[in-house]
Amino acid sequence: MSLDHWDEVRTAYHVARLGTVSGAAEALGVHHATVIRHIDALEKRLGAKLFQRHARGYTPTEAGQDLMAVAQATEDQFTQLAGRIRGRGERVAGELIVTSLPIVSPLLTPALAAFQAAHEGLTVRFLTDERLFRLEYGEAHVAVRAGAAPEQPDNVVQPFVRLRYALYAARGYAERHGLPRSEADLAGHRFVGEDGDRSPAPFLRWLRGNVPPEAITWRTSSLSAMHDAVRAGAGIGFLPVFEAQGDPRLVEVLPPRPDWAPPLWLVTHVDLHRTAKVQAFLAHLKEAAKAWTGI
Repeated sequence: MSLDHWDEVRTAYHVARLGTVSGAAEALGVHHATVIRHIDALEKRLGAKLFQRHARGYTPTEAGQDLMAVAQATEDQFTQLAGRIRGRGERVAGELIVTSLPIVSPLLTPALAAFQAAHEGLTVRFLTDERLFRLEYGEAHVAVRAGAAPEQPDNVVQPFVRLRYALYAARGYAERHGLPRSEADLAGHRFVGEDGDRSPAPFLRWLRGNVPPEAITWRTSSLSAMHDAVRAGAGIGFLPVFEAQGDPRLVEVLPPRPDWAPPLWLVTHVDLHRTAKVQAFLAHLKEAAKAWTGI
């Protein structure tokens, strides 16, 4: 016997509890023929009669009484489980799984730490990766995504903030090569860019359209590695303003532009969006973002 046959066992439990096929059918919301079919199938599977049939209804045999005791305990456990699951949905506890690109970590980590501090017993899993985590498979409660608005079905998508980018150079680079005086001078300098020319990031699209390929002399496959290369003086490149502003090692080459700023989105799955934990964290994150400067 397995959970595959739980419907049959549950039907037999209600017949034993109520004493009639019609009573069990009404309690379960099924046709009385379904009740009889379940009882016949279960008796055949167990190789024993579970009920004595008589004019007034059904009376459980000794085997039926044993089955009823097991079914009663199982029904009670399912009821308790459902209550616990509903309870988890009504409080901020257990795990909170949040995903984002690594570049957003300096902004999100303090907000996550403050949220955890306000909810004792909460375990945070902060997954920073370039890959797209699948909310429909329960891989995360909340995803912070960049670029075009996500279009996966059954997701709730909310606009969050825009991440401002500007063009920077390390002071060491400026001392060795000087800085372009205008966009017309860009071709005479060295740049840090992506490897592969496939990124949809608006600032990298601008770089591809305004800087000759031969001027992009340092190429790498991740944004964080690009940022490291700019700081190391490998060339001029884009950095998020919230990280670069106030850094004495860097010089701004071109100020941030609206069309360089990728939008960030808060994404949740419809099945979890209204839970207390997700709603509380979304509200906390939106409030924390009001204090972010330079983004």
